[in-house]
Amino acid sequence: MKLLSSILFISILAVSSAIGQNKVQLSIDQFVHYQGLEQASISFQVLDLETGKSVASHDPNRTMATASTAKLFSTATALEILGENYRPKTRVYADGDIDSTGALMGNIWIRGGGDPSLGSKYFTNKSNRRDFLKTWADSLLAEGIHAINGSVIGDASEFGYKGAPDGWSWVDMGNYYGAGPSGLSIFDNLVEFKFKVPNTLGATSKISSISPAVPNMTFHNYVKSSSRTGDNAYFYGAPYSLDRFVTGELPRGSSAFVVKGSLPDPEYQFAYEFAQVLQEKGIKVLGEIKTARSMEVASSNKTYAQRNLLITHKGQSIGRLIDKTNERSINLFAEHLTCLVGYVKNGNGSTDSGLREVEKYWATKFTTTGMHVNDGSGLSRMNAISANHFTGLLRTVRNGKNGTRFNASLPVAGVSGTMRNICKGQSAHNRMSAKSGSMTRIKSYAGYIKSTSGKQYVFALIVNNQSCSSRVLINKMEVIFNKIATL
Repeated sequence: MKLLSSILFISILAVSSAIGQNKVQLSIDQFVHYQGLEQASISFQVLDLETGKSVASHDPNRTMATASTAKLFSTATALEILGENYRPKTRVYADGDIDSTGALMGNIWIRGGGDPSLGSKYFTNKSNRRDFLKTWADSLLAEGIHAINGSVIGDASEFGYKGAPDGWSWVDMGNYYGAGPSGLSIFDNLVEFKFKVPNTLGATSKISSISPAVPNMTFHNYVKSSSRTGDNAYFYGAPYSLDRFVTGELPRGSSAFVVKGSLPDPEYQFAYEFAQVLQEKGIKVLGEIKTARSMEVASSNKTYAQRNLLITHKGQSIGRLIDKTNERSINLFAEHLTCLVGYVKNGNGSTDSGLREVEKYWATKFTTTGMHVNDGSGLSRMNAISANHFTGLLRTVRNGKNGTRFNASLPVAGVSGTMRNICKGQSAHNRMSAKSGSMTRIKSYAGYIKSTSGKQYVFALIVNNQSCSSRVLINKMEVIFNKIATL
């Protein structure tokens, strides 16, 4: 009798578990047939975090563009390979002697180490963003330097000069979110344009100010006044090109509407900003502002061994960069994390070098067949990642030494970052930590969900080419997330 009761109890548990799992499968089966999703590509998977057993899925091996969920690869790889305490370095050198009058008879070189936090709005306010340059200038004064007879030279060569990863679109690169990585990045590689918009509908606006000032940059302004609200203006311009044009609409009657674009040449801008601060501090710069790119020289440990190291500046830690990247979905930081992985592993900070290290590392952890990661941020539409790839990544990290730290970097549903409005007040509220991704005709989520039963799950849901609105699609996705949260 006791044996029969035990068997019956175990059977009830098994049936209950199956029903719980089936409700998630039922949800995704219904999801793929919703109006507006009939022709869409959809990849979905939920795994038990502990056992790795599949709970529910739909075409889990289908590779697609995923937008910003691709940042999970750049942030996880940087954490695994570099560690959360690694801090990128920027160094300042002199290549001449200081004479009796305090004049440096040579050049100042700024050797970039891929730090994206220098003057970043995510770590300082606008009024203080040049403070690190002022500290550097004070260091030169302490060395007895009161004039520089040569040039101030920016050197970003160790991270290459590609300007932007493969697959980035022309319509993205001129805008703030299309700011590319550089060995010498400054002010988030952004330029703020302040527009004065006439009250008359359809009238052309005027650019009233630019910050920071970019020497020799030209503008073609086609932005009109409109009855629409918000920022509907778009910049166009290639990396290193000083020719920029902007189109679109801004709210009529705006006296100081700010629109952000990408900085054309961060390496030059960095040298220019430092030279300006040196002059303000009373250190005369007699030579030109130059860059390693314009001089067609490449830095190396051998060349810098012949110069005098004056300053070593350590940037924000990988841990802090990862937190900001995942919470705020910062493209520039994600690209830099990928580049830094390549730089530390093999001395080559190019995007291609970093991506090779990313793919090589994870290929030893889970099946990466068919996966193509083309950039660090997900802005490239050439990325091809499946739900299965994401769950493999997330489960590997979560069950490893960095699992708790990585999970803490992700925004929480209904609470923080880019997830603060997802599942708010619903079952998955405060139970789901995940990265979101969104581009035109792309919506994705991947992360972890702790259910009401205490079990933990890893999931990924990717949708491409939907014809319904973003709001409708998110509402339908939330149904699935809430089902997982109540398993």
